[in-house]
Amino acid sequence: MSTAEATTTRGATLPMSEGGTAGQIGRALRTPGGAVFVLVAVLLVCVIAANPNFGEPGSLIRFIGRTAPIAIAAMGQYFVIVSGEFDLSMGSVVTMQVVLAGNFIGQDESRVLPVMVLMVVLGTLVGVVNGLATTLLKVPSFIVTLGTMLALSGLVLYLTGGAATGNPIDSFRQIGRGGIEGVPVLEVIPYPAIILLVLAVAAVWLMRRPFGRTLVAVGDNPQAVHLSGSATWWLKTRAFILSSLAATVAGIILVGYAGVHPSVGQGYEFTAITAVVVGGVVLGGGRGWVLSAAAGAFALELLFTLLNFVGVASTWRDTVQGVIIIVAVAIGARAWQGGRRRRSAEPTTPGAEQRHTESATTTPPDPGTT
Repeated sequence: MSTAEATTTRGATLPMSEGGTAGQIGRALRTPGGAVFVLVAVLLVCVIAANPNFGEPGSLIRFIGRTAPIAIAAMGQYFVIVSGEFDLSMGSVVTMQVVLAGNFIGQDESRVLPVMVLMVVLGTLVGVVNGLATTLLKVPSFIVTLGTMLALSGLVLYLTGGAATGNPIDSFRQIGRGGIEGVPVLEVIPYPAIILLVLAVAAVWLMRRPFGRTLVAVGDNPQAVHLSGSATWWLKTRAFILSSLAATVAGIILVGYAGVHPSVGQGYEFTAITAVVVGGVVLGGGRGWVLSAAAGAFALELLFTLLNFVGVASTWRDTVQGVIIIVAVAIGARAWQGGRRRRSAEPTTPGAEQRHTESATTTPPDPGTT
């Protein structure tokens, strides 16, 4: 190899580093996971154009607080979907936790902490059951979580008679409806917005750990992960536990917003799945960003807010949600297949094979894989 060729090889710019920070951001925004942030910006402009009062700082921060429960649920659903599974029991877990808080806490403030611990334990138990039934009994997660959803819904309806029961103390409701007041410009920072921020940081940290990277890998190629020595059953079980715990947190927040009623969590699982799909996460696993899932929740809520401002009846919400799932999945699948074709069609030049081999050990994951 000549000196010039050696310099070129050693100085070759890795594909993800080409163009500097601006180039990386541009390429990320062209992926399904990055495009959702552009969608959020476009929808926000449209909503403000329809109702200028929505653009005030106080209105925006309150919107973030209202959207926090579904964004948290979407991040929980992300862990399951990116591993190649589904969790249809989220809505029932939300309902169970809301009813539990309403009836067990009551007006006794000393019960707040013990009941919250009980809620976390039950949420973890539901996740363990879903995970073990899916991974060890080999029952499809769609069936397992559907059964869990029906079992929990039936139990809640039996215990409540289908009517609102329980009235937790105001100090517990403040977790969902309260906030830090007296903040300049914003006036108040809702507690749900703070909880969302903390959980988002924790989720990003977790996805950058070996657990997160292996979870994405098991969604893409479970056989390869199994052959590498990783316990795929434990990875997926932990994903189901995280999903149930996210539903638990959403339930705690919703007690403050929506009160105690057996219908509080109804349809929450489908809204969370729609948000994850809008966020560019591939159904079937192996591709997607956790923050894109949360951004998908904001895009969804902004779209529904826009439809409300332009006078579209709320009864169209489910129809719009169904169309969004079909369109988003179709676009995401075509983008992913297009990316695979482009990579396979890259021309082979002298020395390219060697460079690809060297890059394969050092190149960071493609956008949308963690």
